[in-house]
Amino acid sequence: MIRTALACLAIALGGYASAAWVTHGFQVWTAEGARRLEVALDPVAAPPVRVESPSLAAGPLPQLLAGGGTVTIVDFFYTRCETVCLSLGSTFQQFQAALRADPFASGVKLLSVSFDPRDSTADLRAYAARMQADPAYWRFARGADAQQTAKLLSAFQVTVVPAGHGDFEHNAALLVVDQRGRLVRVFDIAEQRLALDYARHLASGGRT
Repeated sequence: MIRTALACLAIALGGYASAAWVTHGFQVWTAEGARRLEVALDPVAAPPVRVESPSLAAGPLPQLLAGGGTVTIVDFFYTRCETVCLSLGSTFQQFQAALRADPFASGVKLLSVSFDPRDSTADLRAYAARMQADPAYWRFARGADAQQTAKLLSAFQVTVVPAGHGDFEHNAALLVVDQRGRLVRVFDIAEQRLALDYARHLASGGRT
C-alpha cells in the first residue's frame, strides 16, 4: 500500500515537473502560446533574407523593416488563399483605415509577406490592388527565392504545411516588429485591436 502510494506520488511529481518545464512554469499550454511568450521575453532580429516587393526595390528584410524608423505589423499569407488569409486581409484593411484617420500614427506601417513560391511580384501587385492597399501604409513582399523564404519562416517560427491542391495550413497571427527590425510581439488575429494599440505605443516611444 505504502509502495503504491509513493509510486503514485513520484509519477505525479514527475508529471508536474514536466508540465512546468513544457509550459514555461504553467504560463502557456500550447506551442503557439510558448512562441508568443518567448518572443516577448527575447525579441527576434529579422533575418538578413532578401525580399522582393512590387512597390519597393529588392533588398534585405531588416532594411525594409527598420528603414524610416517605423513600427511594422507583419502577416504571412498567399494570394490564392480563400480562408484565413481573407480574414488577415480584412484586418489589414481595417488597420489601414485606422492609420489614415490617425494623424499621429505615421510611425506604424503594414507588411504582408507571401510564402507561396508561385506568387510573383506581379501577383502581389494585383492582390494589393484588389485589397485597395495604399503603399504609403500597406506594403507587400515575398522571399527572393524558396531558400530565403524558408529562412524567414524559420526565424519567425511561422508554420506552413502543404494541404493539397495548392493550399496551405499556416499561422494566422499579427507580428509586431519594432523600429530596430526586431519581432517583439505576436498577437492572435482576434487580438487586432491590441496589436494596433501596441504598435502605436511603440511608435510613440513606448517600451517593449
